[in-house]
Amino acid sequence: MDIPNPLGAVDRIRKEVERNSLRARNGIKMVAGVGKPKVGATPRDVVWRNGRARLYRYRNDDVRYRPPLLIVFSLVSKAYILDLSPGNSFIEHLLGAGLDVYLLDWGVPDERDARNNLEYYADGAIPAAIEATCRTSHCDEVNILGYCFGGNLTLLHGAHHPDAPIRSHTVVACPVDYDKMPMGHSFRQVGTDVEDLIGDDGNIAGSVIYNSFRTLRPVGEVTGYVDLLDRMWNDDYVAAYQAMNGWSTDHIPLPGATARQMFHMLMDDNAFMNDTVTLGGDRISLRDITVPFLSVLGEKDHIVPLDVASPVNDLVGSTDSEQLRLKGGHIGLVVGRTAAKTTIPTIIEFLKKQSEVRA
Repeated sequence: MDIPNPLGAVDRIRKEVERNSLRARNGIKMVAGVGKPKVGATPRDVVWRNGRARLYRYRNDDVRYRPPLLIVFSLVSKAYILDLSPGNSFIEHLLGAGLDVYLLDWGVPDERDARNNLEYYADGAIPAAIEATCRTSHCDEVNILGYCFGGNLTLLHGAHHPDAPIRSHTVVACPVDYDKMPMGHSFRQVGTDVEDLIGDDGNIAGSVIYNSFRTLRPVGEVTGYVDLLDRMWNDDYVAAYQAMNGWSTDHIPLPGATARQMFHMLMDDNAFMNDTVTLGGDRISLRDITVPFLSVLGEKDHIVPLDVASPVNDLVGSTDSEQLRLKGGHIGLVVGRTAAKTTIPTIIEFLKKQSEVRA
């Protein structure tokens, strides 16, 4: 008969006591707002601006490839998710690979931006950002990457301006089949009209967007808190949770003019799938995008599910076309271990294939 080792039990008790002490310490720090992780810390400089929009160039003394990479971010959240924290940063990985990285960040819209429509972004701001990127980097073209709805903006730009100086085109978690978008389905079920969502400032408030996302995973917050309580003793886990949770609750307003086009053209008409997109009065088609193309999808993405994003490769006209499907979720494509091991290296290798070594 085996006799239990009393020292083993004592060690387990001591370990749990220590963890409870750390849980209490970290819980007090979180409630007090002390020790919040620093986000978006990678050094960068503004090279172009228009209204609230900023084009940033990240500092890199070891640029080994050209042309530069221009990242176009989404419209409803803040771009620091791409540079979440030191050691957990999409931007850091890109810089470490020798890329010259630019980010088009739309800032936080207010009533002055209510009339910003898709044409403002796809026909105005993106071409200006490409021009500024080329001018600053002394190159005549860019590789472009669109994240989430930023991918829609780069698709619209590429389709309307097929001769734009773009070497390659990458989209990450980019919706195209809006008939299957969970959020759109929820709006249609309750008969929500876009005008019901637009506030007095002419925009859809960030709080409305946040609550809309919450409905997609109604128990997500509860399970998140349970996991946090269980691992509150772990400083690294707590810091990562604070950074991620801070971003996921930090949504920004969506300009009303763009919201109307999203609802009527992209959702109601499912224009990408039906090839009925119009921009600036012109009928455009994604088939006119013919540069090398990469799409990155998350099999567990609850915001832009696989069947919403996966048709994009069939819609564009590129003969050099790749699609990467990962088991991660919407954010896990650019943040965390899966991203670091799979997504980011694949994107980097694709970009290197479309680049030349800098002389």
